[in-house]
Amino acid sequence: MSTRTTGTRTLAAAMLIAVSVGACGSITRGTTEKMAFLTEPSGATMTSTKGYACPATPCSLEVDRSDAFDVTFAKPGFQPALIPVRTQVVGAGAAGMAGNVLAGGVIGIGVDAYTGAALDHTPNPVSAVLVPEAPHARRRRAPDT
Repeated sequence: MSTRTTGTRTLAAAMLIAVSVGACGSITRGTTEKMAFLTEPSGATMTSTKGYACPATPCSLEVDRSDAFDVTFAKPGFQPALIPVRTQVVGAGAAGMAGNVLAGGVIGIGVDAYTGAALDHTPNPVSAVLVPEAPHARRRRAPDT
């Protein structure tokens, strides 16, 4: 067997191993997560600090697992509500990271950490009870003296 053929086979085997052990969570969980946004009463707009938006609640969006952001719900006649949405490693994300460790996938751990594949958002669903704006206090006239 020639040195060239052996080198090609070694390179192919190394690439196959890297692909098979790398990014376990990215493969099994994906890099996005479906999130729901709800308000009571419904019909509020939702905007976020990462550019996610819905014209009216209830709604759902695919968001990057690695994104932590703040959500603002707004509706005429109600006070705006601000909800922080954060990420954390939970359940299936931890299992994906453990799979990387057991398989020796240092590259996979790095990819999963970078893409957020091991993360879930909390809270999910994101919900808010909107508070009506206070009616403007009417000014009373001072009594005539």
